[in-house]
Amino acid sequence: MLARPQYYQLDKVYTLWYIWFRLKEFVVQNTNPKQFRAELKDYLDLAAKEPIRIQRRSGDSFILLKEDVYQELQAEIVSLQRRLLGLSQVVDGRTTEYKPGDRSRLARLRTKK
Repeated sequence: MLARPQYYQLDKVYTLWYIWFRLKEFVVQNTNPKQFRAELKDYLDLAAKEPIRIQRRSGDSFILLKEDVYQELQAEIVSLQRRLLGLSQVVDGRTTEYKPGDRSRLARLRTKK
């Protein structure tokens, strides 16, 4: 099994923080499963505008989001993970300096004739 890169833990923490921060922007409606089931259509319509928090008696919470919002969050997470990977490579010194006029880095993009 391959070892996880060193940035994995930081990446996970940052991702969770980012999701929490983004969800905090919204005014979240709270409900319980019983009320949610009884008024499902109304809550689905409301979820198109803002997230809904469904909280069980045990304390477990679930968030209902519109799919577009969820996909945007996923895309932003992937983008941030790529940036974090690039920054971790810079910090670890696994990058090469770019020299103006150096075209050797473009060789892999050239098509073979």
